[in-house]
Amino acid sequence: MEPLWREGAALAPMAGTTDLPFRLICLEMGCAMVTTEMVSAKGLLMSPRDAYASRTLLATCPQESGRAGLQIFGHEPQVMAKAAKAMTSGGDWAFLDINMGCPVPKIVGNGEGSALLKDPEAAARVIRSVAEESPVPVSVKIRLGFEDRNRTYLTVGQLAQESGASFITLHARSREQFYAGHADWDAVRALKQAVSIPVIGNGDIAGAADALRMMRETGCDGVAVGRAAQGNPWIFAQIRDALNGRTPAEPDREERLSTLLRHLDMLCGLKGETTAVKEMRRHAADYIRGMRDAAKMRERINQTVSRAAFCELMTHYMRESKGGNENEF
Repeated sequence: MEPLWREGAALAPMAGTTDLPFRLICLEMGCAMVTTEMVSAKGLLMSPRDAYASRTLLATCPQESGRAGLQIFGHEPQVMAKAAKAMTSGGDWAFLDINMGCPVPKIVGNGEGSALLKDPEAAARVIRSVAEESPVPVSVKIRLGFEDRNRTYLTVGQLAQESGASFITLHARSREQFYAGHADWDAVRALKQAVSIPVIGNGDIAGAADALRMMRETGCDGVAVGRAAQGNPWIFAQIRDALNGRTPAEPDREERLSTLLRHLDMLCGLKGETTAVKEMRRHAADYIRGMRDAAKMRERINQTVSRAAFCELMTHYMRESKGGNENEF
């Protein structure tokens, strides 16, 4: 595939976040490459094509053509291979990403996600089976290891390359860390030196300066932004500007409001008003993070039940609030 990561930062896949509306907004802001929420390979094979997952988790559109990847998870090579072939043969996805980094107990308990890092050979069998059946490039998202004292990322990375992976994204934390502590960027550099396929660095990229520093210090081919993009899709425009020698700009209040409301409208179109409003409560809390009285506002947001009420509440707050730190009154 084209080295999209050279054009800017990628959007890291995040459960409950990287659905079609959020991906489109990030692409509009300068994101180079996006990935869906993780989807169960077994669930894909068992569910009918018109199921809820097909309408939401698998939703895509022409605007993200050539830049969007589908992420699947599972631990059974044959099941993963069958899902890979079935889900990518239609040409909707530019690449297929295998999740080997999810730390959630329910996923790990099934031997999936980051649990595969405990057995590099098993991980390799999954990657090989998928790569052999997928008509599109295959990537792998990994962590440092399941436990911090037993880092297997170099072995998994080398086996991933031998098994047919086209590139690797490393979230430079162990499963044991979840999202706490600091990402180990030295590990990103070590993986880049250990393999010849592209390495995308992920972890602790909170702004454009971090993205540039990670690439400079590790030699990685690109960066992926996860939690820092929640409520702040402008981070992709800022990273793109920084990569091109331009001074990154901050969005003004009206731009934040218009993006938030359009995000809501897109969610309503995809999932219906009731579900969209519930999901937008969390997104809105991210959009207003750091603004004045944000904590009080989150309580009011969580009480909204309709699109009209949500729009009215957010419009009044964003236009009337004077901003500043949320602890200022």
